[in-house]
Amino acid sequence: MSNKVTCFLPCRQGSQRVPKKNIKPFAGFDNGLIEIKLKQLLSSKRIDEIVLSTNDSEIIEFAQSVQDKRLVVHKRDEELALSSTSTDELVAHAASLISEGHILWTHVTSPFINADQYDDILDIYFKQLESGFDSLMTTSKIYGFLWENGIPLNYDRAIEKWPRTQTLEPIHEVNSGAFIAPLSVYKELDDRIGESVYLYPLDKLVSHDIDWVEDFIIAESLVEKGLVAL
Repeated sequence: MSNKVTCFLPCRQGSQRVPKKNIKPFAGFDNGLIEIKLKQLLSSKRIDEIVLSTNDSEIIEFAQSVQDKRLVVHKRDEELALSSTSTDELVAHAASLISEGHILWTHVTSPFINADQYDDILDIYFKQLESGFDSLMTTSKIYGFLWENGIPLNYDRAIEKWPRTQTLEPIHEVNSGAFIAPLSVYKELDDRIGESVYLYPLDKLVSHDIDWVEDFIIAESLVEKGLVAL
């Protein structure tokens, strides 16, 4: 199997929560999150190709101005760019665009996963393949009192009613920062992770995801205060 790493970067037009979220000015970058993410991905030493799938004409125009042979811009059909389009449909879409190797699926809405971090994640991924895992996804560890259906999920009140939070068994929350798997997983399982996925926890600031207006404001503030590196 080829060790080529292709990044699949889905970036549709029409964010309902933050209008023009993917390309509106952000922290001094005129073309916002898409400009930051392409700069990060193209600075990676481990990523061989980037496939940007978008139906946004402004994003296409900006991406074409980058003029890097590793960047492939795909104009996505509108039926695959609806708010109702499922991730399962995008999995099949990614598999149709990429012909070999491994797929790193990431998003512009994770602006604090920079080039060095992508390289570190990919290093861990390939090491874990040798250990029997078949894929990797990034997570955020939650240390808290988590309950469901009237009972705690991650501690036993019969042993200790209120344990210290740092001793609780953490729950991994998928933060959508990165999913990595061989193309064969996409083809055989119709999924972006396999049946033995390695969970890679990210730092809380690094994993910050921009979904709501408040997230956008917080992210800009973190950059302005110098608390994160783009």
